[in-house]
Amino acid sequence: MTPARTTPARTTPARMIPARMMWTLFEPLHAVTYFAPEGRAAFEAAGLRGFWRGYFASRSAPLGLAPAAVTTALYANFAPRMVERAIPAVWELAAPERALVARLAGSVAALARLLDGQDVAEVATLLQEVAAAAPTGGRALGAANAALPWPDEPLAVLWQAATVLRELRGDGHVLAQLAVGLDGLSTMVLRSGHDLARESLQPNRGWTDEEWEASAARLADRGLLDGDGRATPDGVALLDRAEALTDELAQQPWTLAGSQATERIVELATPLAAAARTALPPVNPIGLPR
Repeated sequence: MTPARTTPARTTPARMIPARMMWTLFEPLHAVTYFAPEGRAAFEAAGLRGFWRGYFASRSAPLGLAPAAVTTALYANFAPRMVERAIPAVWELAAPERALVARLAGSVAALARLLDGQDVAEVATLLQEVAAAAPTGGRALGAANAALPWPDEPLAVLWQAATVLRELRGDGHVLAQLAVGLDGLSTMVLRSGHDLARESLQPNRGWTDEEWEASAARLADRGLLDGDGRATPDGVALLDRAEALTDELAQQPWTLAGSQATERIVELATPLAAAARTALPPVNPIGLPR
């Protein structure tokens, strides 16, 4: 499917729906590739057994045979050793091209079941237009996904558009963390003292207790964590600033699209996102609200 247009129709920033709300619509559509059984089955059929092999192969495949250091930099919050256990070894099991085919096939199969035959042609086209026009400067993982050929089938278009927007937002989140003086690890440690559970974050990102505690000590020295490991008001304010910058960067595609197209996407995608959300664990390391 070729985008009907890749330039903005109009700009109406005063009425724009917040980027954070739009994230809650496209993130569940994207994330079925990791959590739905169809996604796992597609990766296993491609030779990628185990959750993390599929995860790293899926997200890194648009980058081709880039070294582990590139994936570590772009994902930002994984311990380097965890990335290096997967990259480049996964490419001996399934080349990036094969991983791309597997992730799309599994995602389409999952959405076909979860959306139960709903007509997604209109929302897929609209979301594709937004993704195709979205700025990619400084956002390498989003740009790599945006550069992939577009499929023709509406469910596949829907998933790929959601994936482009998801990775663009993720890139912007990394930039926002750096802008406020945090890295991936320190952001997670600070959030575990505020609104997320360390038990979910630390093992899923591969950091040792020693690394985690050292980061906590540095945050405490900056006055961002208190003696009980809770985020101080300054720590919460810093997290809020990073989230605000993330949202500011993520707003760009919707400002370009205009309020009419954005509101129509909200109308059409809300029930689809709710259906896709049922395939994701209630408490998840991607930070989606329940």
